[in-house]
Amino acid sequence: MRKSGSTSVALVVVLLASAASGCWRYGFAGGGLPAHVRTFAVVPFENQTPSPEISRELTDGLRVALESRLGLRLASEEKADAILRGVIVRYDPDTPIAFSADATRSTQVRRRLEIVVDAELYDQVSGKVLWSKKGIMGPGDYSDRGEPDGRKQALQKIISEVIEGAQSQW
Repeated sequence: MRKSGSTSVALVVVLLASAASGCWRYGFAGGGLPAHVRTFAVVPFENQTPSPEISRELTDGLRVALESRLGLRLASEEKADAILRGVIVRYDPDTPIAFSADATRSTQVRRRLEIVVDAELYDQVSGKVLWSKKGIMGPGDYSDRGEPDGRKQALQKIISEVIEGAQSQW
C-alpha cells in the first residue's frame, strides 16, 4: 500500500514538471478568432437611418477597437483575412425617460437614444461567417442638448458587444 502512495506522488511530480517545462500546453480553448485571422477590414455599415454621421462614427470606433482589443491589423478589404460588415437598422435619438419640473428651477429632461445594428464577421480565408448577430442595441442616456454624448455611449456599447462576440464566437 505504501508503494501506491509514492507512485501517486511521483506521477504528480512528473506531471507538474512536464507542464512547467512546456511539454504540455494548457490554456482556455474555445474562444477567440482562428489563428490565421491576423488582419481585418471594416466595411462602412449600410445606414438605413436619417443620421449620416452614424456610419462613420461606428466604422471608426470598430477599427480602433479591433486593433487595440483584439490585436488585429487593419488591411484593405481585398487583402484582409476577415471583414466586419453590417447595417445600421435604427437610430432613435429622442425618447424622454425622466422629467423634473419644479416651479423654482428650469425643467430638465433626461432622454434615451437607441441605435440598433446587425453585424457579421466574415472569414475571407475559409469563406465562412465567424460571428453574426442581428438587433444589437446600444442605448445611451443624455440631458437636454447632449445628444452627442448619448450617441457616443450607444456606439461604445455596440462596439463592445461586437468585440465580445468576435472573441467568443466558437
